[in-house]
Amino acid sequence: MTISQTMGQARPVDQLLEKYAESHLNPVNEYIHFVCVPVIMWTVLGLIWAIHPWVAVAAAIVSLAYYFTLSMSFAIGMSLMAAAMLGILYALPPSWVLPVAVSAFVIAWIGQFIGHKIEGKKPSFFDDLRFLLIGPLFVLGFLYRRLKISY
Repeated sequence: MTISQTMGQARPVDQLLEKYAESHLNPVNEYIHFVCVPVIMWTVLGLIWAIHPWVAVAAAIVSLAYYFTLSMSFAIGMSLMAAAMLGILYALPPSWVLPVAVSAFVIAWIGQFIGHKIEGKKPSFFDDLRFLLIGPLFVLGFLYRRLKISY
């Protein structure tokens, strides 16, 4: 039974997570996503950080504003993740940020595409770019369910 069926009319966040989950059913693909999605999130912040740290902070704030429209609980979790990721970027020597971010970005995306090859389905963001922001919620949702945190 899906979230929509049990709750009647599903919230937008539930609908997005359900749609995202359709192309993430294979356990190997899920595990790859649990590693690669946070890495990609960090690398995107790192690439933007290389332009200027305040631009990365602004990008995180814009993303968090979107998350707050979907779920307060998810927005809090994503705020903690973003703060940790920005903290790591701040701690790195500035000359390391761009090369490390680019290298990790390429490796993580290779992992993602291997996962989708195993899954036999294309990545969700090919249909809707919002899924680039929903991927981290998909991963965080697993953690929340394990910790029995509602979202």
